Amino acid sequence: MIEPILAHTRDHMKKAFEITVNDLGGIRSGRATPALVENIVISAYGGTQHLKVMEMATITTMDAKTIVVSPYDPSALVDLEKGIQDAKTGLSPVVDKDIIRITIQPLSEERRQEYIKLARAKLESGRVMIRQIRQDAMKGIKKLSDEKQISEDQWHYGEKKIQELTDEMIAEIDGLGQRKEQELLTV
Repeated sequence: MIEPILAHTRDHMKKAFEITVNDLGGIRSGRATPALVENIVISAYGGTQHLKVMEMATITTMDAKTIVVSPYDPSALVDLEKGIQDAKTGLSPVVDKDIIRITIQPLSEERRQEYIKLARAKLESGRVMIRQIRQDAMKGIKKLSDEKQISEDQWHYGEKKIQELTDEMIAEIDGLGQRKEQELLTV
């Protein structure tokens, strides 16, 4: 009776973790990474479609400072360039024949500190999502106990397992945060 709740809770927590990973991926670190542009939404084909960069092009890194965007459809090159510029990410795309090159400028110390604050806020949002999922799962198990569908021992066991899962996911988010902060501080 408790196992489906635990499995459901685990799945939701993993999704919350993935959301946090994606949020952090969009924070510039002074190094070229496809995550900086892949989720930018582009108004393509005369504004008739709204697609992410990763749906319209192959994104690679040439070196630590250069992102290369190669559109699947060469006619979308101008839309991609305009969309990346309009996204207000501070990136400057340059069209070079049939590809777009984006050179990542080094970050100032002040900018790094701003990004660290932003990363910490996103990490805290991830922790809040995990805690909310824990709270919902605890309510679900409490309800089963109140309705006498599970014993008191099963209820305590379920709460213990949910808390262990919560602690594990929070630890993963903390580890992710430490890695991101280290990445941001590396010149």
